Amino acid sequence: MKSTLQSPIQYLKGIGPKRADKFSKLGINSIEDLLYYFPRRYEDRTNFVLIKGLKEGQVQTIKAEIIAGGQRNSWRRRSFSITEAFVKDDSARISCVWFNRPYLKNYLKPGVKLILHGKPELRQNGLQMNNPEFEIISDEDEPLSAGRIVPVYSLPEGFSQRYFRRLIKQSLDSHVSQIIDCLAYDIRQRNNLLNLAQSLLNIHFPVDLKIQKQAYERLAFEEFFLFQIPLVLRKFKRKEKKGIVHKVKGDLLDDFLAHMPFVLTKSQLKVVDEIKKDMSGQAAMQRLLQGDVGSGKTIVALIAAAVAWQGGYQTAFMVPTEILARQHFEKIGSLMKEAKAGLLVSSLDKKEKQKIHRALKEGQIDILIGTHALLEEDVQFKNLGLVVIDEQHKFGVGQRALLPQKGINPDCLIMTATPIPRTLAITIYGDLDISIIDELPPGRQPVKTMYFTKKQRLKAYELVEAELKQGSQAYIVYPVIEESFALDMDGAKEMYQQLSAGVFKEFKLGLIHGRLKQQEQDEIMFKFKNKELDALVSTTVLEVGIDNPNATCMVVEEAHRFGLSQLHQLRGRVGRGEKQSFCMLVSDAQGQEAMARIQAMVQYSDGFKIAEEDLKIRGPGEFFGSRQHGLTELKIGNPLVQMQLLKRSREEAIKLLEHDERLEQRQNLALKEKLLQRFPEYEKLVMVG
Repeated sequence: MKSTLQSPIQYLKGIGPKRADKFSKLGINSIEDLLYYFPRRYEDRTNFVLIKGLKEGQVQTIKAEIIAGGQRNSWRRRSFSITEAFVKDDSARISCVWFNRPYLKNYLKPGVKLILHGKPELRQNGLQMNNPEFEIISDEDEPLSAGRIVPVYSLPEGFSQRYFRRLIKQSLDSHVSQIIDCLAYDIRQRNNLLNLAQSLLNIHFPVDLKIQKQAYERLAFEEFFLFQIPLVLRKFKRKEKKGIVHKVKGDLLDDFLAHMPFVLTKSQLKVVDEIKKDMSGQAAMQRLLQGDVGSGKTIVALIAAAVAWQGGYQTAFMVPTEILARQHFEKIGSLMKEAKAGLLVSSLDKKEKQKIHRALKEGQIDILIGTHALLEEDVQFKNLGLVVIDEQHKFGVGQRALLPQKGINPDCLIMTATPIPRTLAITIYGDLDISIIDELPPGRQPVKTMYFTKKQRLKAYELVEAELKQGSQAYIVYPVIEESFALDMDGAKEMYQQLSAGVFKEFKLGLIHGRLKQQEQDEIMFKFKNKELDALVSTTVLEVGIDNPNATCMVVEEAHRFGLSQLHQLRGRVGRGEKQSFCMLVSDAQGQEAMARIQAMVQYSDGFKIAEEDLKIRGPGEFFGSRQHGLTELKIGNPLVQMQLLKRSREEAIKLLEHDERLEQRQNLALKEKLLQRFPEYEKLVMVG
């Protein structure tokens, strides 16, 4: 039976079921998956450097033969092995050393020819390469491994580069005639893109770097294009559905706006206008509201809730934590006194929950604030008109879709304090309209952020002490509850004891973490808010949901253990009043990425800038998270460096779907097949309407 691109990988010559399992761990299950497993880098082996011409500190590639070698244990640690090979070419010889890889002695024997890629360092006896990447070659490997630009793949132990290259080449040679391009000719022509077969051949075995770049661009465009089509189609379908036409003028709303205890910023007013326009329109609102920590997103959401309330509709307000739910419940209760608010969280007992369920179903609750508990089957609204989801990144895509199903096309407002650059947001959240609050309320000052090593920790504590003596409050945050010897980290519980008895013995400290019962957490938070406690020792339970304008300083211990957006969220717990506030990061950070996060925090206070830095450091897949987006599916496209390509792919997706929404025209059938293959849920979306 002739194999096709969809044939299981195990049927390729020399693989079989056992090796197929290893391939599966790389995400390679079919021959097509293999062809879409791209190199992580390339080595230009058209001209190797002679050993004599090697330069210290520069990454270079040589071709040499082993003349001698051996293995020994380190004199410091007997269990630590050192493998050494002396290699030569026609010009000179050099020593290559690998640490703690004892199995290499089975491969690195005299007479073996190698290609070595690494950075020579100067030692007493001359240059030495430490832990160079290497590849054993034979004469039959020469066409793929030397004299050309050679692909290098991320491979598990047990797979050699030369074996993998041969497999890719064999698969390309056998199946290139079966490759059907999913991009129509006119799209390729408009965007100056190679066809798919050319691209796959040249991404793996490029003739030169110019065509490799063209292949890379074509394959990245394809990924972005496939990613955009479901988003654009979802937006089209949404506009076809009739939503609730809310009245955006009325006494209830006017009264609410008139009695607000503060003036809205220009940015908030602009967003309110955008929301009113959506809510008074025919289509159901699907809006993403981005705004930095403390920028006033909640009050904007309450204005939307007031619009729904004056028309007799209910609002569901879902947040990720009980602390945040209770805080919103109190805030809404104080600002919207005429509306009936309800609170639904997991810690309520059965009777209280049943009471809420009954009142909600009978329409006696206007605004229901809660956590994931809102998604339970027993939660039934009488007349749901608005869904607000706060801190949307804390919920999976599936979870976010469940709540609106409890009404008939209610309006949806999704909020995030983890902003991303607008141009990127438009293309990533392509099915949503986007609003941005980009200014802080009047009187707010940016939080001053400082970095201290562990030896300098006492200086940070002195600053905290000075703030406490002036009547302000503080947070001291740890990444873990218990002390961790394995990670060499202090824990919140242990340090609470030490700080209470030591540095801060004059002050009243509280301890809060996720293992405490909800009632205990609430009691501690209540005491802190009422100024019965001077400082709160905490874990990341603080990350969302504590609003205390009197808290002016925060110490984040082991700061390198936190992600950048998490650090920014934590910092947002201070600086919520008009006093100058401080955030002190304590860390003996090791590694480039950890230091980059800390430096970004010290340098920037703007959440959008922080988001850009986070994207640069972590890359799009990690930044957005697998629960959130298909961005983790991107194998080759990078929105950060290919923004124009991403925008072009979106424009092409819009143009295509405007003319052939169901992808039924002949030139789009291959595209439809590819979409159904890659995104099984796409079929439902295509068939709607």
